[in-house]
Amino acid sequence: MVLEKFFNFIFGWAISFGNPWTVIIISFLLTLLVNLTIKFLSDQKLMKELKEEGEKFKKEMKEFKDDPHKLMEIQKKVMENSLNYMKQSMWPTLFTLLPLLLVFRWMGNTFKNSEIILQLPFSVPLIGKGLGWLGTYILFSLIFSLILRKVLKLH
Repeated sequence: MVLEKFFNFIFGWAISFGNPWTVIIISFLLTLLVNLTIKFLSDQKLMKELKEEGEKFKKEMKEFKDDPHKLMEIQKKVMENSLNYMKQSMWPTLFTLLPLLLVFRWMGNTFKNSEIILQLPFSVPLIGKGLGWLGTYILFSLIFSLILRKVLKLH
């Protein structure tokens, strides 16, 4: 009840735009919040270095694919690199998880699950010709995330 009033206060203005715009606006705002959290709670310089190092390891693995001993050494370095990258990305994920779950619960209560929010011009197997609030949110959050990651220079 308290959270419902809180989210109605925060996102109530967006509801006046009607479907699907309400879900699209909320999707953009949440995606922006998540990406800004990633930018400021992770060491982007280190993540860029780890990503570049990972690319270097991929090239080395292709080069030494016929040498099992050398390949095992490289794979060990790849695992360590992946673990470090995961550690960097885990904190922002944990930080945003609970708020996102609370917003999703509010959205589920606000937009009925069976209600079609976005009508598609084609039929998608297992989905049909329309998306509910969750499908619309996922579709637009993927689009916004791709754009925001480029704009914010996230790694």
